[in-house]
Amino acid sequence: MKRAGVISTAFLSVLLLGATAFGYPQPGPQQDKNKEQQQKQTKQPQRAQQQNRTQQPQRAQQQQQNRNTQQRAQNQQQQRQNTQQRAQNQQQQKQNTQQRAQQQQQQSRNTQQRAQNQQQQRQNTQQRSQQQQQQNRNTQQRAQNQQQQRQNTQQRAQQQQQTQNTQHAQQQRSQQQRNTQQGEQRGDWQQHRAQNFASEHRTWQQRGGYNGERIPDAYYRSHYGESHSFRVYSLPFMYVGGDPRFQYDGYWFSVMDPIPEYWASNWYQNDDMYVNYYDNGYYLYDRRYPGRPGLAISISF
Repeated sequence: MKRAGVISTAFLSVLLLGATAFGYPQPGPQQDKNKEQQQKQTKQPQRAQQQNRTQQPQRAQQQQQNRNTQQRAQNQQQQRQNTQQRAQNQQQQKQNTQQRAQQQQQQSRNTQQRAQNQQQQRQNTQQRSQQQQQQNRNTQQRAQNQQQQRQNTQQRAQQQQQTQNTQHAQQQRSQQQRNTQQGEQRGDWQQHRAQNFASEHRTWQQRGGYNGERIPDAYYRSHYGESHSFRVYSLPFMYVGGDPRFQYDGYWFSVMDPIPEYWASNWYQNDDMYVNYYDNGYYLYDRRYPGRPGLAISISF
């Protein structure tokens, strides 16, 4: 807007000069000064125009440079954005790759799990089959055991019947034998009775010591002594070498002393007797006569 005003002023000056030349008198000194001033004023816009024309290419060039600089800045920014975008794309690709790898691993684990489940199902099926077979075998075995038990029961019943029959026959024979033996014992014990036991009785020391068999201590404690009594009448009996002998718990006992005259005549039937070890020898005692001496006895197998 300022340059337009300058050009308009110069144009008016030219018009005035022209008018003066054609219609007015020649200027004087003052007019010359004015003319010079007008010329100066006219030249200043021309120089300004000349400068403007000179500076326009420079400004255009500067503007172009600025546009180029801006374009390069935009290009660099675009490159950075592209680089970031590529980095993000690469990161996304890595994540996608990792995701696919994880999915594949998960699929593999799922496949393995399905395989394990199928194998476990097969094992469970086999186990159930084996259990069913075992149950069937157990059922068969129980049936066989029950049948065997019935057979065993029948066999035991038959054996018991046979045993009862045998025992009955043996009891009959034994009773006959006992009756015979009892008759023999009665006569033998009566013949072996003392007239005066105090004078006829002798201890094992008086006899020169005990020379018979000895009963082991453990066996003696469990079968003999004052706490273990018996009746002579029910035991096997015999007369050997002039001395009566009876068998009790696997040993034979030979009575070396005569029967005391104060013992009852049926002592061997009714009295409780026991064997005791005393004074380095064995003696037979009658519970009916506590405190009285026992009969010296010799033990043999």
